[in-house]
Amino acid sequence: MTPQISGIIPALLTPLSSSGKLNQDSLGDLLAAIYAAGCQGVYVAGSTGEGLVLSLELREELTAAVVRMSPPGRTVIVHTGAPSTAAAVRLARHAEKTGAHAVSSLVPPGAYTLDEIEGYYAQLAGATALPLLLYFFPAASPAVSTFAHIERLCRIPGVAGVKFTSFDLYTLARAKALGKIVMNGHDEVLTPGLLMGADGGIGSFYNIEPALFVQLYQAAHSGDWTEARRVQDRINVLISIVLQYPLFPALKRILTWRGIDCGCCVPPRRALTGEEEIRLRAELGQAGFAVA
Repeated sequence: MTPQISGIIPALLTPLSSSGKLNQDSLGDLLAAIYAAGCQGVYVAGSTGEGLVLSLELREELTAAVVRMSPPGRTVIVHTGAPSTAAAVRLARHAEKTGAHAVSSLVPPGAYTLDEIEGYYAQLAGATALPLLLYFFPAASPAVSTFAHIERLCRIPGVAGVKFTSFDLYTLARAKALGKIVMNGHDEVLTPGLLMGADGGIGSFYNIEPALFVQLYQAAHSGDWTEARRVQDRINVLISIVLQYPLFPALKRILTWRGIDCGCCVPPRRALTGEEEIRLRAELGQAGFAVA
């Protein structure tokens, strides 16, 4: 049975120690904050979680820990994308074995044809009984960039839907009309994405303001689009501030300031400079967002 994949699902940051190991204490604190805010689940080891630059062993440890720390009724979606099909299949089988509810994958990195991408997704979908979410992100993977591509890939048995990261919300609506799950990917347009038929959203900023995104989703779900737009405007103030800095290091730093030590990102991604930290803290404080 396809699990409930809807609502607000943070694309989970991966807390790391100074030696690059998984910080399970901070992971537990982050998950507790996310679930306390009312989020429906988490999306593990995607691009926000640095999945493609973590070892397979660490990704498996992360998956097992998230499943263990998630309460009943919450949906754990594991991103299993990898440079090779064999690695992606290994991660998917591990996710199934540990009790995750669904898997997902970015388009495999590299210059592949649509036929090759279709073969990759077909093997991944057939490797487990878990539902598979495709990933539509034309800015990063132009080989999958049209509605026709979505329609073709959604015919693969086992494909439950798509994580839709594009500002082309007309195509989002057409994807939803296929009868599949569609999760909005750009945090800046969650409200219009929901209006156009998305079942919910998967996003990076959900880590630091989960309650705002839950509030937006609840307003939209009840048909109060004025309130949803108001909350979206507030969220977009936050986004406009943070996007002036390296995104994932900034998100990790904000959580660390708030008492959840997420460490640094995996090199070569750099940390914020001291000057950047001072400016970011000041701008967030001036806008009314908690920094400590």
